[in-house]
Amino acid sequence: MPADTPPDAGTGRNAETVRDLAAQKAADADSTRTLDKEVADAVVLAGFPRHFVAARWGGAEGSFAELTRAVLTVGEGCAATAWYASLAAYSSRFAAHLPQAGQQAVWGEGGPDAVIATGMVPGGRATRVADGWRLDGRWSYVSGIDFAGWALLCALVPAADGPPAMRFFAVPWGQWTVDPVWDNVGMRATGSHTVTVTDVLVPEHLSFDRQELFTGRNSSSDLSVHNVPIQAVSGLPFVTPAAGAAIGALKAAAATLTGRRRTPFNEVKLVRAAGRIDAARLLIEQNAEAADAHRFDRALLARGERNATYAAETLREAAGLLVALAGTAGLSESGALQRHWRDITTATSHVALQYETSAAKNYAAVLLGPAED
Repeated sequence: MPADTPPDAGTGRNAETVRDLAAQKAADADSTRTLDKEVADAVVLAGFPRHFVAARWGGAEGSFAELTRAVLTVGEGCAATAWYASLAAYSSRFAAHLPQAGQQAVWGEGGPDAVIATGMVPGGRATRVADGWRLDGRWSYVSGIDFAGWALLCALVPAADGPPAMRFFAVPWGQWTVDPVWDNVGMRATGSHTVTVTDVLVPEHLSFDRQELFTGRNSSSDLSVHNVPIQAVSGLPFVTPAAGAAIGALKAAAATLTGRRRTPFNEVKLVRAAGRIDAARLLIEQNAEAADAHRFDRALLARGERNATYAAETLREAAGLLVALAGTAGLSESGALQRHWRDITTATSHVALQYETSAAKNYAAVLLGPAED
C-alpha cells in the first residue's frame, strides 16, 4: 500500500481523481489485462479499502450509499478499476467478522488500507488442528488478488455427521500462489485469477463462520454497517461498476453524434439508453439506502435482489442501444465505447445478477405467496 495514505482519505472525496486517472490508463489496462500500479495505489489513497473498516483501526466507517456513489463515479472512467475498488471495500466489510485478534492482525498491524481479496465460493477444505486450521484448495475468480495483502477464502469444514459447514479463512500474502487464468473478453484488468493454498496453517483468530454473513449478526462488531445480511447488498458490489461503465458509455456514444450523424433516429436511441441507465442507477441507489436504513424484512430483501438483477438486465439493454447508434466508427478499438460495452456485458453476467440464481424465486414468493406443494 502507499506509505503516504492520508488519515482522512475518503471514497467520495477522491473518486473523481481515481476516475480521471483510471480513464487515462484504461486502454493499457485492457490490453495488458492488469491495472496500472498507479491506478491501484490511487484506489487505496482514495479510501476504498478502509471504507467499511472500524474507526478504532483508522477506518472510515462509511455507508453503502457513499460507497455506491464513489464506485459509480470511478466506473465512468474504467469499470475494471471500479470493480477492484468496490470489492476491496466489500472484502473489508466481510473481514470485519474476524475476531478482534484477527482484526488486529489485518488492520492493527497492517493499517486500515490493507487490501483484501475474497474467494466467496468454497473452493477448498479446512481441517481443525490443535493450533487452528489446515487449509488446502483452489479458488477461482478472486478479483484483485494481484494487489492484495490478504486473501479471505471460503472453505468446507467436515462435520462429524451431516453436511460440511463453511468458514472463511484470512491468509496473508506469501501463503498462496496465483494462476493467471482470467481471460474474459471484458473486465480484463480485474485480476480475477485462481488462487491456490497448500497445507497452510490458519490460526483460529483468522477464521469465522460463513453463516454470519447471511444472518447479518456480527459477533465481533456492533457497528451497524457490519451487521447487514449479505442478501441485502449481494448485487451491489458487481452491478455498481457496470452502472458506472454505462454512464461512461453514454458519454462516449453521445460524442459520436455530430454533424450528419445527429439524426432524430439516433437521438431517440440515445434518450432511450439514458432512461435505462437512470432507471438502473435509481434501483441500485435504492438498495444502498435500504441497507443503510437497516430495512431487512423478507419483502425488501427480495426486492433488493430483484432490483440488482433488473438493473443488470437494463444496463445490458442500454449498452446495446448505444453500440447500435454509434455505428462502425463507435466500435473502434481505440475508442472507449466498445470497452465499456464489453465490460458491462461481462460484469452483468455475474452469478449474483441472474434472475434464475438470485431474484426470481424469492420475489415471486413476495408477489404470489409461498408456492404450493
